[in-house]
Amino acid sequence: MMRALFTSATGMAAQQLHLDVIANNLANVNTVGFKRSRADFQDLLYQTLRPAGTTAARGAQVPTGLNVGLGVRPVSTATIFTTGTLQKTDNPTDMAIEGDGFFKVLLPDGTVAYTRDGALKLDVQGRLVTSDGYPLEPEIIIPQDAQTVTVGKDGTVSVLRAGQTTPDEVGQIQLARFVNPSGLQHLGQNLYKPTAASGDPVEGAPGEQGFGTVAQNMLEMSNVQIVDEMVAMIIAQRAYEISAKAIQTSDEMLNIANNLRR
Repeated sequence: MMRALFTSATGMAAQQLHLDVIANNLANVNTVGFKRSRADFQDLLYQTLRPAGTTAARGAQVPTGLNVGLGVRPVSTATIFTTGTLQKTDNPTDMAIEGDGFFKVLLPDGTVAYTRDGALKLDVQGRLVTSDGYPLEPEIIIPQDAQTVTVGKDGTVSVLRAGQTTPDEVGQIQLARFVNPSGLQHLGQNLYKPTAASGDPVEGAPGEQGFGTVAQNMLEMSNVQIVDEMVAMIIAQRAYEISAKAIQTSDEMLNIANNLRR
C-alpha cells in the first residue's frame, strides 16, 4: 500500500506538468508563429517480484513474470512544428512562411536566432525588424522614398521609388531549417536557438529544395487547436483526480490495517 501512495504521487505530478503545457498552449493561441508543445511521459522502473522464465514446481517454467510498476515521469516537451493558419493582413511588411523554414534575426549580442513570427516592422533606419527591434539577417533596408514594397515568394524584396516605373531589388530574405526542429532551444519572444540536438542550420532562399516560400501580406497564426487542448485538459484533470483517489484509497487501507485488533 505504501508503494501505491508513491506511485500515485508520481501520476499527480506528471498530470500537473501536463496541465502546465496545455495552459501555455492555450495562453498562446493568438501568438503569431507559435508552435504548440506536447508533454511526453515514460513509466518508471519496475519492481520484479518474480522474473519471467523462473522454474516452478516439477521443473515447469513460469511463462510470465510478476512485476509492479513504480509510476510515471515526464521525459520531454516536444514542440510540434506543423504550419498554422495563414491570416491575411494587407500589411506589406507582414510575411508568413508557407512550408519549412525559419526567419533569421540578429540579436543585440551578435548571435543569430530563428523565428516563425513574420510580423515585421520598419525601424528608424528603414530596416526590417521584429516587434522587439531585432533586424533580419542578412539586413534588409527599405529606402525612405519607397512608395511600395513587394516581397516575392522566393524572398526577393523590391521597392518602387517615387518617379520610377520599374522596381529596384533591395534585399533577399534567407531562411534556415533544421534536421530536428523540436531540439531547438526556446528563448521566448517567439525566438529559437540551435542546440546539439537540433543540428546546425541549413540555409537557403525560399522556394529552394526543402524550403518553404514567403507569403507577403500574411501572418502565420498559432497552430494550437482549442478543441484539442480542451479535450487534453479534461483528460489530464480526470487522470489527476484518479491518482488522487488512489492515494486516498491507499490511505484508507493503511488506516484499516492500523486499526486491526487481535
